[in-house]
Amino acid sequence: MEWSTEKRYLPYEKWSAKTLLKLQTQAGNSPYQLHYHIRPKSGLLNDPNGFSYFNNEWHVFYQSYPFGPVHGLKSWDHCVSQDLVHWNDLGTAIYPDTDLDSHGAYSGSAKVIDDKLFLMYTGNARDAEWIRHPHQMGAFMDKSNNIEKMPTSLIEQPQHTTDHFRDPQILEHGGKYYCILGAQDKATKTGKIALFEADDVKGPWHDLGYVDFTTEEMGYMIECPNLVFIDEKPVLIFCPQGLDKSIVKYENIYPNMVLVGDKFDFKSAQFDSKNSIKNLDDGFDVYATQPFNAPDGKVYALSWVGLPDLTYPTDIENWSGCYSQVKELSLKDGQLIQKPVSAIKDLRQEEVPFTGKLETKNQYELKLKVAENQKTTLHIAANEENGESLKLHIDTAKGELILDRENSGFTVNEKYGTKRAIKLLENSALDLDIFVDHSLIEIFINGGEHVLTARFFPKEGSNKLLIDKNIKFKGQYWEMADI
Repeated sequence: MEWSTEKRYLPYEKWSAKTLLKLQTQAGNSPYQLHYHIRPKSGLLNDPNGFSYFNNEWHVFYQSYPFGPVHGLKSWDHCVSQDLVHWNDLGTAIYPDTDLDSHGAYSGSAKVIDDKLFLMYTGNARDAEWIRHPHQMGAFMDKSNNIEKMPTSLIEQPQHTTDHFRDPQILEHGGKYYCILGAQDKATKTGKIALFEADDVKGPWHDLGYVDFTTEEMGYMIECPNLVFIDEKPVLIFCPQGLDKSIVKYENIYPNMVLVGDKFDFKSAQFDSKNSIKNLDDGFDVYATQPFNAPDGKVYALSWVGLPDLTYPTDIENWSGCYSQVKELSLKDGQLIQKPVSAIKDLRQEEVPFTGKLETKNQYELKLKVAENQKTTLHIAANEENGESLKLHIDTAKGELILDRENSGFTVNEKYGTKRAIKLLENSALDLDIFVDHSLIEIFINGGEHVLTARFFPKEGSNKLLIDKNIKFKGQYWEMADI
């Protein structure tokens, strides 16, 4: 992923362990720091990379700039897990330390090949005139987590694209390897998904052209394209920047979209679908989602909860960004379903019935079932003294759900709206599974038919959970343990 903050990086040889420790302490002491999601030890966290299963562990690498909440000189930080919930941060795994990635190790993916994990990512390099040269790089990680980069670029920028050419996803099909990349077409300056093929990951890689998945113009750039298969159906998840809102309605600065298909032909780069492109998440802050087909037959996804070119209240604390919890993806009647992985239940502490009001630590899970023909507001991180709260307006008569962060504490990117609404069936009961982790909320609606994700930043003393009317509902509440 590329950013507009040109030349805002600190050369690696000048990085100071003392400075890092100071920043990590500051980030760790933040009242907004997360406690059961992946978060940065300091500085910026953005795209999830290399999400995979290798050597009896789950792996994910996060895009990192540890010295501040800016898109500086990017490296990859490595996390591992036994259950997709408890993550151990192993520290920096890929540095921008070669001529091919001298100005940042950018986003990419991973695939197990023989007894190693193959990593493919975009190396960002700039010449003396500050002209960008994207290189699609390969590296192999052994079972001791040692990484060896390949010495040459696997795929160079094609003549028909601009230098916005990045974020490779490595795939295998029919005995061949494939790679899809986000691209900007040079002639039209529009967003595209490029497809390449090789007999061996080491190359040579052959250009198969752009993926044909829509007749609509996909803005000026597509970032982070990912292709997975669910029940043998192709599912495309991608981030089209500058997408015309008449094509798909969205309110965030940049959307994260999904298209469920019927068939994908690798040779012709043809993606057939009878469905329409939709928002992957109906909330405020999800971007750069990376899914993958796991060896257990399931499909998992992880999202960056943050958005490019925006600021957040934690910037003044020199850290920014976090990840969603891992979600399991499935299809129901041709529509994408997103659910928490089962191991998230292991974080639950003692169950407490929620009858309408609780004092919390802003680190919990709440299951809420609301009967049909009810209207109320759930106040999250509420402060009864000043009336501030993150509000979830519920109307099961009209079939309407609205997440409102207008008066929830410190303001967050109000230019792009303070409310996100979902239309549901009228006169129908509502099933909500709500996760709060200090400055992050994830709401799974009706078994994952919709997900609302958002950052919010309550002021000190805002820790009440309450419903403002006596309605028909049932609630279960658990404080959640740290990871």
